[in-house]
Amino acid sequence: MTLTQRTYEVRTHGCQMNVHDSERMAGMLEGIGLVPVKDDPADVIVINTCAVRENAANKLYGTLGMLRALKLERPHTQIAVGGCLAQKDQGDIIRRAPWVDVVFGTHNLKALPILLERARIEHESQIEIAEALEVFPSHLPAKRDHAYAAWVSISVGCNNTCTFCIVPALRGKEKDRRTGEILEEIEMLVDDGVSEVTLLGQNVNSYGVEFGDKFAFSKLLRACGDIKGLERVRFFSPHPKEFTIDVIHAMAETHNVMPSLHMPLQSGSDDVLKAMKRSYRQEKYLSIIADARKYIPNAAITTDIIVGFPGETEADFLETMKVVEEARFSTAYTYQYSKRPGTPAATMEDQIPQEVVTERFNRLVELGNEIAWQENKKQTGQTVEVLIADDEGKKDGETQRISGRARDNRLVHVVKPLEDVRPGDMVTAEVTYAAPFHLIADANATVRHTLAGDKVRQALSEQTSSERTSSGQVSINSELITIKSRVGQGV
Repeated sequence: MTLTQRTYEVRTHGCQMNVHDSERMAGMLEGIGLVPVKDDPADVIVINTCAVRENAANKLYGTLGMLRALKLERPHTQIAVGGCLAQKDQGDIIRRAPWVDVVFGTHNLKALPILLERARIEHESQIEIAEALEVFPSHLPAKRDHAYAAWVSISVGCNNTCTFCIVPALRGKEKDRRTGEILEEIEMLVDDGVSEVTLLGQNVNSYGVEFGDKFAFSKLLRACGDIKGLERVRFFSPHPKEFTIDVIHAMAETHNVMPSLHMPLQSGSDDVLKAMKRSYRQEKYLSIIADARKYIPNAAITTDIIVGFPGETEADFLETMKVVEEARFSTAYTYQYSKRPGTPAATMEDQIPQEVVTERFNRLVELGNEIAWQENKKQTGQTVEVLIADDEGKKDGETQRISGRARDNRLVHVVKPLEDVRPGDMVTAEVTYAAPFHLIADANATVRHTLAGDKVRQALSEQTSSERTSSGQVSINSELITIKSRVGQGV
């Protein structure tokens, strides 16, 4: 890195769609000559916001308050705010934090470099919010977090009207990409060394609604099976309302579509689902789970659940507990209901007292964790194929293990083989221990090197060469420089 190069940092909050958007932001910033920074203050700080939960705004303005001191110390620093909260609050952000340089929305990612330059030249904050998506951002450059894995958007927006969710108002009505365009992007990613793709949409299984093909998503999954070199396909997130048996058949019959299914429940009570405007009921939901278990017996099924939605009674809550018992989720992402201004649920009567919400939440988490542990114990003695990652094992250095995800997306810590293993390589090993949230595989490990692993090695070699050129000495770094992402349920 030369002294004249400007640096950037992208802080990501919220869903996988936001993570993917941040990759586009990082790609554009590098396209205009900026370089990522890990520890030092960046010259350009982009906050990609979430608006799902009530405290998102409070956390954003708290973060901006802390950045004000940095701005006073380093006036050349530029601060940009994008994402769903920017789309929602728009000019209010500049009004409350006038030291912010740029505000841009979910529909106009491509404007970021221009707005930054305009703010720098004019010494004035810039706001640009498009009200609707005109073109998919897939044509924009991307700086991926990992050489071996990539997100691929198949649609944006949502046609549902869940009373607790503000996303449709901020992302707009669903727009679908053409299948050929999606497959072309995946083929290009595979040629670049990617072995795993995750198909993204606010509701992936409604893909095709724009061009009138209700089987479009299952056809897309099957088409992914024809892409040579593509080892793993995942998708996120479906909606039970449109989820049909042809998707389960496509998952079961397509060799590279992984046996992992995220199926949001939100509530097991028909009355609460009705109040949420979730147009399915408990019976429909459990039938989906039963079909998945029938045709994909080794599938790991995960879910989202909201506890304490307005009007939820103890009887309603026990219906949720019943579904969790029957569905046997490998992981249940459980959230306490949080008011979101602008949603119908925020003004509903019968808001549940916080102490009741917390007590129910604790009961549900305890049950979910116990079931997850029981399901993980069933993996003991099984042989699993693990795609090695560069950021999954926080204690790998201490335990002499490497970590990654099995085909069913369970986190696995694997004994470190004598053979060299790079992120992106595959290790097959036998599970020897099960914890509630991870597996340990310390027996019979074998390594399969991949093109993705080769790409990681090449990137590390180029980074080391660059450091030698700029500093006159070799600084060996065991990690790739990546976007600094803080992924969570809010800013």
